[in-house]
Amino acid sequence: MHARIIGTGSYLPAKVLTNDDLAQLVDTSDEWILTRTGIRQRHVAAEDENASDLALLAARQALDSAGINADQLGLIVVATTTPDMIFPSTACILQSKLGGRGFPCFDVQAVCSGFVYALTIADLFVRSRQCQYALVVGAEVYSRILDWKDRSTCVLFGDGAGAVVLAASETPGLLGSCLHADGNYTKMLAVPGQICGGSVRGTPFVTMEGNAVFKFAVRVLEEAVEELLSTHHLEKASIDWLIPHQANLRIIEATARKLGLSMERVVVTVDRHANTSAASIPLALDEAVRDGRIRAGQHLVLEAVGGGFTWGASLVRWS
Repeated sequence: MHARIIGTGSYLPAKVLTNDDLAQLVDTSDEWILTRTGIRQRHVAAEDENASDLALLAARQALDSAGINADQLGLIVVATTTPDMIFPSTACILQSKLGGRGFPCFDVQAVCSGFVYALTIADLFVRSRQCQYALVVGAEVYSRILDWKDRSTCVLFGDGAGAVVLAASETPGLLGSCLHADGNYTKMLAVPGQICGGSVRGTPFVTMEGNAVFKFAVRVLEEAVEELLSTHHLEKASIDWLIPHQANLRIIEATARKLGLSMERVVVTVDRHANTSAASIPLALDEAVRDGRIRAGQHLVLEAVGGGFTWGASLVRWS
């Protein structure tokens, strides 16, 4: 038994914040942001929009694309760093909003690598025949954990959600994944605040050592893709589409260059979405599926690195 992606969906909040808009809030400019990150704009959730609300709209689109109803699902996994609340999980809240009940739901916290982690977990559920259909969602509202006076971080992130439906199939779809983590780098990219006694201890905002993150990301992303291809006895030339975590255009370009891939074979949305963390890969995947770039028989590589550090990659044969 294999797991195959049979539906994709996405949602971006209505509010768009351009680089020029940000220049009114913090000491920056469109040129400064664009040359360093490749970002032109990002979407920001409304005050009454939580991660589960974004996830709901992406999930409904994915279910419609798959041609199934929520009551046919046997699993929901939500990858998020910005849950609605400490508990219950955003996945359980999403299940309720979709009208489902009874089947397992849980969140995965692997920061920007969250979708690859969640997809791998759902794949194992389907392969072991524990469910026929699984919904995997990446949903983030990073605007809630940004210091809008810190130009080194607030220009990088955006809000959004993307989703896929996996189905049990005799035809291989998700061929395999490799996942890694190294907790020795926890301070390099973090939101170190803690809730204690009804107040926040430490900072509740994203902190990052930008140059160190860049170097680490480029190295481990290349290694993860090479590991994945080696495991499945494929050459780099076999990759039809690289769908990377949309952290920074320079990281994406450097990774593609190390893999010997032209940018024409890389799906890029960072210019319009910014870094939507766990949502960035499914958002990019859905866009490329809907505009017809991704076709049956093609090999896709999904790869990401996030705070923790966590990193990983998944290999998909589209059908």
